[in-house]
Amino acid sequence: MNKALLLRLHRWVALIFGLPLLAIVLTGLVLSFEPIVVQSAMKPGSVTVQAVEGLLQRYDPQGSARALFLRPHENTLTISSGRPGGGAEIDLSTGQPVTQDATTLSDIFGLSRQIHEHLLLRAGWLVTASTIAMLVLIVIGILMGVPKLRNTPAGWHKGVAWFLLPLVALSPLTGLLLALGVTFTSASPAARPSGPPLPLLEAVRVLGTDHDVSTLTWIRPLGENLVARIAVDGELKTYTLTRDGAAPGARMWPRLIHEGTWGGLALSILNLVTSIALLGLLVTGVWIWAHRKLRRGPSRQRLARGALAR
Repeated sequence: MNKALLLRLHRWVALIFGLPLLAIVLTGLVLSFEPIVVQSAMKPGSVTVQAVEGLLQRYDPQGSARALFLRPHENTLTISSGRPGGGAEIDLSTGQPVTQDATTLSDIFGLSRQIHEHLLLRAGWLVTASTIAMLVLIVIGILMGVPKLRNTPAGWHKGVAWFLLPLVALSPLTGLLLALGVTFTSASPAARPSGPPLPLLEAVRVLGTDHDVSTLTWIRPLGENLVARIAVDGELKTYTLTRDGAAPGARMWPRLIHEGTWGGLALSILNLVTSIALLGLLVTGVWIWAHRKLRRGPSRQRLARGALAR
């Protein structure tokens, strides 16, 4: 295919989807810090089953809560009833409700996730379309061939795209797989709970039998089961909690790779590098386009003045 045509197509796809891609990449960069921050703050043995049980009995005496979230970077435990305004956020140091109104890291990560997945407009379809557009841009770049590298914005743009091609391509690809519901997990059904649903208090006890509760990030309902996510050897793994114990869930590789929640700190940092690279490609791409537009403007004015002089 003609290289000039490919370049024009590359430019127009980038311009059409530029704003949603910028929002997705920027929030992706913010979310890349989340597994690093959360796992770095975890201290083995700092939270006990007895401590969580005490807080549940104090703040959820009726046992109506169905989810809890442990945030080691803020030293808080959130008990959620699933209803708007229900539940409590508790300071683990004092055992008292959190009263500060300042924006927290969890607020920033939560807002970033909403924008990253829905653009705050329930526009998941636009996120999916923009992700496909990013993959199209990558394919067009490959079809244009290996570039000559120079110490210019265009040279840096092409160099980052080619030298980090596996990372740059893997991020939107796994994001698209998540959006389409592709998990690469076995089709076997999850373990069904025997008897009535497991109370949250009992679920904490089941998890604490074989695992350190300090490494917990959340327990919440998924389908008919209560599922916990905990950090194990640098990977955030899920466990289905039933009266028979904590059964490990299947790995969802697209999510693990996309979120950088496997392979420990090194791969989390690699995920951060990928986000920085994608942002760099967007910024240099806009710079190249704007520079060409500004350069063509004076050239066209000189040609127009020359035509009038004749």
